[in-house]
Amino acid sequence: MEKAIKALAWMLRIFEPPVYCYHEIVHNQYVVDQFRRQGVVFVDSVDDVPAGAPLMLSAHGTAPEVGLAARTNDRVVVDAVCPLVTKVHHEMRVRSKKGYTVLYVGHEGHEEAIGTMAVAPEAVRLVERPDDVDALADTLVGEDGTLPPVALLAQTTLSHDELAGVVTRAKERLPGLWMPGRSDLCFATTNRQAALKAIAGRADAVVVIGSENSSNTVALEKVARQFCHRVVRVNRVEELPDDLAGVVGVTAGASAPETLVDAVVRHLAPLGGVEVVPVTIEEEYFPPPPELRDLLRGLECALGLLAGSAQGAEIGAPLREDRFTAAADVLAQFAV
Repeated sequence: MEKAIKALAWMLRIFEPPVYCYHEIVHNQYVVDQFRRQGVVFVDSVDDVPAGAPLMLSAHGTAPEVGLAARTNDRVVVDAVCPLVTKVHHEMRVRSKKGYTVLYVGHEGHEEAIGTMAVAPEAVRLVERPDDVDALADTLVGEDGTLPPVALLAQTTLSHDELAGVVTRAKERLPGLWMPGRSDLCFATTNRQAALKAIAGRADAVVVIGSENSSNTVALEKVARQFCHRVVRVNRVEELPDDLAGVVGVTAGASAPETLVDAVVRHLAPLGGVEVVPVTIEEEYFPPPPELRDLLRGLECALGLLAGSAQGAEIGAPLREDRFTAAADVLAQFAV
């Protein structure tokens, strides 16, 4: 999510508005509203993007045919797909070419699920619950009583518990089931769920910061309700109820910026102070999309030549700046 937010911010620095984005860049109302104010136009069809316009494809991944259509009419296209989603797309492509039927665990209608399933529509079957595996398993058995090779892949933003139930049932019903050696689930999602489990049982109420169309935010709500009787989801500080009392746990979806978390904690103004419960340190860094890196290098060279330097400006400076800039800081600059 950090990669996508910063990439769209770079697009606004390179191009005059409007800059177009296919679907919401991330599923967070606060983030989307901030970008709209800066001149980003979010569209649900690439046909709504004028010829020659700058266009970003969202973090959730895009169906192959949409990606091809986006790159027509001389548009400048940058694909901000999350690398973890790209991994699932690759696995979907490879398994389907090897003759596998692919069970895809995801939420029907979610943009990530739509884009991933479009990679191999003839080979994939959507499942959401263990019961779906039962309903599907019998239909896969051939006339000779044998099963075709079956693989299982997942939407990256599911809750760990949600996926685990489906995986357990699939292993029971489908002998020889293939699964990737490394989990498809986003580390930012699973880390937040683990941290929430560490605090929710101690809390009188839990505040989940994020939007209702965010799959990983909804997953956090489900986890919180397993441990705490009162769970409140908010997009921003103004939505906080004024009757929260006792110990209040605070967590946030993967696309909610730290500034929102800080604002919520300040508004709660806990008399007993704030306890941070560390679970893990996230040090992963995803660089800007390759198309954006090419744009930045080209722009840097051009500016350097205009300044009279045969070598151009210092190559790589914007990319180093990106590594040490948080998405929350970029959004905070928009709010000024």
